[in-house]
Amino acid sequence: MKVKELSVFFPAYNEEVALKGTVEKANKILKKIAEAYEIIIVDDGSKDKTGEIAEQLAKKNKRVRVIHHPKNRGYGAALKSGLHNAQYPWIVFTDADGQFDFKEVYKFFEVQEETGADLVIGYYLKRRVSLFRVLGSKIFWELPVFTIFGLKVRDIDCGFKLIKKEVIEKIPKLEAERGPFITTELLVKAKQSGFKIAEVGVHHYPRQVGQATGASLKVIISGFSDLIRLRRKLK
Repeated sequence: MKVKELSVFFPAYNEEVALKGTVEKANKILKKIAEAYEIIIVDDGSKDKTGEIAEQLAKKNKRVRVIHHPKNRGYGAALKSGLHNAQYPWIVFTDADGQFDFKEVYKFFEVQEETGADLVIGYYLKRRVSLFRVLGSKIFWELPVFTIFGLKVRDIDCGFKLIKKEVIEKIPKLEAERGPFITTELLVKAKQSGFKIAEVGVHHYPRQVGQATGASLKVIISGFSDLIRLRRKLK
């Protein structure tokens, strides 16, 4: 399988330990599957050496470029920077923390070819987080999203996705900045704009270093605020 042109980006916040390995592994795979590609690192105001390491990677590899947020703005802002700065017709994004195996990107293109989907979104075959967080995500997030918007997918927030750039160009502007709402907003707007969504199972591995920030009370409240705001706009 060979892709003509592909943009890949990694949102990163305080990932100084994992970032280099994640990017270098992806680069090896991209050499095999893409005729032309770029790797974008979105440094979302990291307080450690993430930005410095990103710049070192860009100096060594002309296919790597870095976007810096002067201050931490949140996962939504990092995703928007990656999505809107990607130059090629297909975009893949995944987390910089190494919890996904980038080799599984092959599966996304296989599913896209089989289904003709505009977005192929990953779902966790087994999520390596606490049972409390898994149940909380299902009950307090995915159920309300299905009830309000009719969006039924296995994992809204799985951080491994393949998206046609045309989707980003044609859907209403993405607005979420902080909190878990950005991928929900993306999928709801894509679905309502008539784009086709397909799913593929991916493996998820334990985080080796650092700490996830998506489960904090502040982030959850922000997500619900975004949810209510989007419902009012679409009503």
